[in-house]
Amino acid sequence: MSESSFDKTNLGWQLGLLQQRVEEWWELKTAQNIPNVQLPSWFDSPILWAIAQAAFWLILALLAVWASWQIWQLLRFYIHHFKKRNQTTDFSAKTTIKDLSVAEWLLRSQKLQQQGKYRQACRCLYMAMLQRLNDAGTVVHQPSRTDGEYLQLIQQLPQSVPYETLLTIHQQLYFGNAEASQSTFEQCQQAYQQIKD
Repeated sequence: MSESSFDKTNLGWQLGLLQQRVEEWWELKTAQNIPNVQLPSWFDSPILWAIAQAAFWLILALLAVWASWQIWQLLRFYIHHFKKRNQTTDFSAKTTIKDLSVAEWLLRSQKLQQQGKYRQACRCLYMAMLQRLNDAGTVVHQPSRTDGEYLQLIQQLPQSVPYETLLTIHQQLYFGNAEASQSTFEQCQQAYQQIKD
């Protein structure tokens, strides 16, 4: 074996070295400050040393358990919040393009807008646009298609700007975590009206 294959140091050796230095420092300080004081014999006992080590490792283990518990609580909160958000705010994602007609998507959009649920209302307009493209045979809907793929496909249309607007807003709302507002919905509604006309 070459010399480089041997460990130059390891954690156990470092801890032993640190312990030795602390003991030597303690002996030096106690010898300087109280030269005539004799420590009781039980203070140097291996049993006391074992108890001190056990107490140290127990405290360290308790701190690790407490830290793990705190991290778990935090993660659990975020996981629960994320699941709840996906279940309550994205109901229309479970409805496929072939399940509803354009008119039904538009009606759903209006109801959600009246309830102040602008994010879902914008998604319904987006789904109505996809349904319209699918019904016309311009761009056949495929669940695996991304917004980027739809953007490429609509570039061939004579007026692609309103389609781009709806696709871009959809991307921002669902993949960029942008907040939806009344003005966002109005932008989507205006873009959809341009498609419709």
